[in-house]
Amino acid sequence: MILTKLTLPELLRNSCSKFKDNLSLNFVQSGNRTYQDLYNEVLSLSNYLLKSGVQKGNKIAILSANMPHWGITQFAIASIGAIAVPILPGFSTAEIENILQHSEAKMIFVSKLLYKLVAEIKTDFLEQKILMNTFARIPENYPDEDIEQLQTPAFASDTTPLPDFDIREEDTASIIYTSGTTGFSKGVELTHKNLVWNAQQCCTIQHVGESDRFLSILPLAHTYENTLGLLLPLMFGARVFYLDRVPTPKLLVPAMQKIKPTVILSVPLVIEKIYKTQILPKFTSNRWVSALYRLTLVRKFMNRLAGKKLMTTFGGKLLFFGIGGSKLDPTVERFLHEARFPYAIGYGLTETSPMSAGSNPSQTFLQGVGPVMEGVQVQIHNADEKGEGEIWIKGPHVMKGYYKKPELTKESITPDGWFKSGDLGSFDKKGRLSIRGRIKTMILGASGENIYPEEIESIINNFRFVNESLVVESKGKLVAMVHFNMEELEKQYKKLKNQAGTYKNLVNDYIEEQKRELREYVNSRVNNFSKLQLVLVQSEPFEKTPTQKIKRFLYQK
Repeated sequence: MILTKLTLPELLRNSCSKFKDNLSLNFVQSGNRTYQDLYNEVLSLSNYLLKSGVQKGNKIAILSANMPHWGITQFAIASIGAIAVPILPGFSTAEIENILQHSEAKMIFVSKLLYKLVAEIKTDFLEQKILMNTFARIPENYPDEDIEQLQTPAFASDTTPLPDFDIREEDTASIIYTSGTTGFSKGVELTHKNLVWNAQQCCTIQHVGESDRFLSILPLAHTYENTLGLLLPLMFGARVFYLDRVPTPKLLVPAMQKIKPTVILSVPLVIEKIYKTQILPKFTSNRWVSALYRLTLVRKFMNRLAGKKLMTTFGGKLLFFGIGGSKLDPTVERFLHEARFPYAIGYGLTETSPMSAGSNPSQTFLQGVGPVMEGVQVQIHNADEKGEGEIWIKGPHVMKGYYKKPELTKESITPDGWFKSGDLGSFDKKGRLSIRGRIKTMILGASGENIYPEEIESIINNFRFVNESLVVESKGKLVAMVHFNMEELEKQYKKLKNQAGTYKNLVNDYIEEQKRELREYVNSRVNNFSKLQLVLVQSEPFEKTPTQKIKRFLYQK
């Protein structure tokens, strides 16, 4: 579908006219909402917003778990020329309050389970809180324990045609506050054209059609899921399914068996966890199997068999498993590649709506992203002798700017429209993009060498009993902070209870042994200037952003 006007209301009108009898946004467990039903619900909510005094340009926040109502709300906001302010569910109450104040949000739509985060919030601009699940208005100072009682819809089924709001492509559609690892949350202004153009171009990477079934598991407040997991499927008449609870493995497997998704978008953490907890243990169950698995031909054969079982687990019809948001562990990617699992890597940022480069499953190559998306320009700025430098991006998908931060916008976007990504990358001879890491996380070695902590962390995370890690510089030393899976580690050493010394001391001795072995393991696999000088145990999981990236700034001294 090629739209003549790249706005969200135009996308909705075109799709609901062309695919009116197709299923649109529904829960896995229930629902038969068609595109025509979707259009009517958006129209009703748009009319309610108008009656509530919402005007073009007003900001309306959305704080909700994934559900059909999320998309309905976003399109209703856009249809009257207002601006959506999506808020990631992982933000704290203080962060949410700051976002509502900074964005000047007049209204917030919030789901039942998240209402407690905003129950006490008051700002200079906030006038209404609406329960997302039923669109009921929440009275002021309403106790969160009684939220289930609010079942009365806040508006009638008013499908009166809307006035012409003259919504233009260059109008702001969303202000999305990033959950960056640097500790500074910025409001990214994305226009209607940014979002709709990006969704349209994504189809040049992977075809999407009416027969596709999307299972949405990432937060819709993240541009990745919003553009690729909502706007893209709706543009081409596909079906989108949501879980009515937090997507745990226990809930995901039967859901995938039921709807047999063709497309799932994910972050590396999801598939890495599946590999480490469900697949790898079977290959290391005993020393004979483990020894065989180290043989290349045997490993490839075993990975292929595991891949077939994994496909069955995912419903058997999966065509595209998109991975983005951060770097995929090399060992996990090798498994996916050898298993012939239909994974694909994408690259982009919130500031680029988000996609700028990527591949489909037939184009993937190890530790790379793929070609630049059609209509997008990418250059490697100030490339070194290896061809590595900062990735600069240009195209119709580049943001309008950072909300209320003109100086930061000026620093980030050149006068001729190039966005400075802050990512380090390079092109290979085939013109395919690869990412090395963030400029801000790069560590400068004693002799001026560039050290990329993400690459060292990927090696650490493949060591036994390691859950996650963070590599930092401290007093001139390269230090690895490691969070071990203590439960699994202690399981291996319960037999020590009956030996000399206390069980606790023996386990602590074993942890020290693991630290030494880990350091040797890593240092034998990295260059001289990337060798670890110290390994520290991180007793608790690292604090993360809502998109599951470690907040590095909290651990850097």
